[in-house]
Amino acid sequence: MNEVMKNLLTRRSVRAFRSDQVQKEDLEQILQAGLYAPSAMNRQTWQFTVVQGESSRQKLIEAMQKALNNPNYNFYQPPTLILVSNERTNSNAFADTGCTMENMFLAAHSLGLSTVWINQLKDTCDMPEVRKVLDEFGVPASHIVCATVALGYAKDPLPAPRERTGVIKYVR
Repeated sequence: MNEVMKNLLTRRSVRAFRSDQVQKEDLEQILQAGLYAPSAMNRQTWQFTVVQGESSRQKLIEAMQKALNNPNYNFYQPPTLILVSNERTNSNAFADTGCTMENMFLAAHSLGLSTVWINQLKDTCDMPEVRKVLDEFGVPASHIVCATVALGYAKDPLPAPRERTGVIKYVR
């Protein structure tokens, strides 16, 4: 099996991270992989907002806890969050985001890092307490945060793959 297929088949979502920060060189490669994802008509209207540092992450966590009325919410406590936002008027924003997220997930896995896709910001990014933090982070008001990459080193070994049961149908 070639290395690309091995990377695709062994990547897993991780929800428990070690506290050590992602190396700058690795982060740059992951972001570059995201930038090279396909987008509708090659518009590339996304923005990646990298949130690192305990005080910045905590500010966003606290806003999300209020917005979700959940005092335990914490994005799974990764050392790095990448907020993927896109123009609200882009009808392909979520499809484009899916492509860029997968590129970043696969790049991270190839570098020994782990990820999980987080969706809550798409529903809360316009709540006043969350929007205030996003404004401070430089997320344009004209953007919706489509998804978030939780990024870091897995606390535990990656789980074994589960059987995939999606339907494949050939029409000839």
